[in-house]
Amino acid sequence: MSGNAPVARRARVPVYTTEGGWLHHSAEQLVDEALGAKAQGFRGAKMKVGRPSLAEDVARLAAVREAVGDAFEIMVDANQAFTVSEARRRAHAYAPLMLAWLEEPLPAEDLGGHVELARAATMPIAVGESLYHPAHFREYLERGACSIVQVDCARIGGITPWLKVAHLAEAFNVAVCPHFLMELHVSLTAAVPNGAWVEYIPQLDSITTSRLAMQDGHALPPATPGLGIEWNFAAIERAAVARATITR
Repeated sequence: MSGNAPVARRARVPVYTTEGGWLHHSAEQLVDEALGAKAQGFRGAKMKVGRPSLAEDVARLAAVREAVGDAFEIMVDANQAFTVSEARRRAHAYAPLMLAWLEEPLPAEDLGGHVELARAATMPIAVGESLYHPAHFREYLERGACSIVQVDCARIGGITPWLKVAHLAEAFNVAVCPHFLMELHVSLTAAVPNGAWVEYIPQLDSITTSRLAMQDGHALPPATPGLGIEWNFAAIERAAVARATITR
């Protein structure tokens, strides 16, 4: 992933948070986290779904929706947990909650299942973090198996293939909401016309000296050259468990 990120065509991109929302959290904790995210200025928050009973999932989502109101976006992520029939059942039950998308409802290799689900579900179906080649995205897009593309620069092979996938999605009028690496993805998302959201995951904060700039619920692409990531090599050294030594 060497080189500079593309020049932004927009000055900012909406940002949602993935900090919290875990499957083991209680409904009360989920509400507190979502309200906290809203108070911090985020425009949306992601929650995990896939509790043992459908009623649990719906109750948790309904509690958050009631607390945050209709204007705050709620994204949900199943982490490939469902069968096709269960995904259809849950998507139908989630429909009144006005979700921004249902992410990874099925195993990534089940293209046919995603086609069936996308035809039945009323909310957008999001895939991408578990796809590793532009051709896989092409297959999903050609068959109408998704309506949100979450291509990950680190998993797709760098900036060039990321842009290929983003422009491919644009040709199908599908939005791009990349997975992880917010420091890099903010510039990429701002550079393509179908870039819709940046995912806030501050997992690099402890080993970097840079931070994602945010304003009024939007992520701001940096104006300086580079990838947007400034490594804290002293922190990385402190965190290292061991160093490999190659001898001849």
